[in-house]
Amino acid sequence: MKAVVVGSGGWGTALSQVLCDNGHETFLWSHNPAKAAQMAQSRENPLLPGVKLPDALQVTGDLDCLDGAELVVSAAPSFAVRETGTKIAPYLRHSTILVSVSKGIEPRTCKRMSELLWESTGGVCGIAALSGPTHAEEVGLRLPTGCVAASPSGDVARAVQDAFMNAYFRVYTSYDIVGVELSAALKNVIALTCGMCDGLGYQDNTKALLMTRAMAELARLGEQLGGSRRTFSGLAGMGDLIVTCTSMHSRNRRAGILIGRGTPVKEALAAIGAVVEGYYAAESVHQLAEREEIDMPICRCAWEVLYRGRDIHGVTGELMGRARKDELLGATWL
Repeated sequence: MKAVVVGSGGWGTALSQVLCDNGHETFLWSHNPAKAAQMAQSRENPLLPGVKLPDALQVTGDLDCLDGAELVVSAAPSFAVRETGTKIAPYLRHSTILVSVSKGIEPRTCKRMSELLWESTGGVCGIAALSGPTHAEEVGLRLPTGCVAASPSGDVARAVQDAFMNAYFRVYTSYDIVGVELSAALKNVIALTCGMCDGLGYQDNTKALLMTRAMAELARLGEQLGGSRRTFSGLAGMGDLIVTCTSMHSRNRRAGILIGRGTPVKEALAAIGAVVEGYYAAESVHQLAEREEIDMPICRCAWEVLYRGRDIHGVTGELMGRARKDELLGATWL
C-alpha cells in the first residue's frame, strides 16, 4: 500500500515509522521544504531526538507524493487542518482512506477534525480518526502502545486497523468517531489544568480528583453530541486522559506547570516550543458547552484562566466550594 503522512511533526513522523515497519511504501510530507530536506539527509526529526528514521521512509516537501496514495494521514496541527484538507483534496480518490490524527475542535464552528477534512476535501473518500494514549516519543522507540481507529464505516475502521497494527502498535476499532474525537480534544484542556495543579504544588489526590471529575464533564458533553459513554472509559477517553495528564512528554501539562508557577499564559505557550493544542481547544470547548448548555465547571475555569486572565489561585476554592452533589446521579461515563 502507498501511504502518505501529511505533517512532519513528532506524531506524524512516528506514524510514518509504523507504516514503514509494516511494509508500506511510505512518504512523510512537510510544508517546509527546507525541513524536509534536512530530515531526509539527517534521518532524524529534531522533535524526536534519538529516533532514526527508517531507511525506506521518503521525506519530501512536494505534494505530488500524494499521487496514487491509498492511505493518507492528516497530521497537521488543529488550526491548519482545514487548509491541509484543501491542499490534499485534488489528490484524493473515492478508494483513498483518509485518517485524521489531529486533536482539537475548530473555534467558532466547533467542528471536529474529521468534519473539517470532510468539508475541505469535498467528502470524496472514507475518513477515520486514530486516537488514544500515544506519545510520539514512545511510539518512536517502538514501545507497546494501543489506540483506536474510529469511523462510522466498519470497513474503513478495519482498513486503518490493518494498515497500522503490528507487534508494538495495537489498534482497536470503533464506530464512535464523535466520542473519540471529542475525547482527543478535551483531554488536552484537562492536561493543561493538571499541569497548573502541579505548578501550584498540589499532589496526587488533587490530580486524581481533577481527572475524574473532568471525565464526567467530557462525558456529559460527548453524550449530548452523540458520543457513546463506553468511549469515554476506553483508550481514547480515560486512557488518553491518563497519559496526557501525568507525563512530562505532554506539552499541555508542561505549559500548565509554567502557568501554575506564575508564568503569563502567552509566555508559557511560547516556552514550550511547539503547539499547545489544549489552549486552542479550551476556547472551542467553552463555546460548545455554552451552546449545548452543559455544565462544565473545570473547563470553564480553565478558559477563564487562559483567555480572561483570571488569577489561578482563586480557582481551587471555587471548584471545591461548589454545591454538594451525589457522585452517581447524573454520572454518564461509568
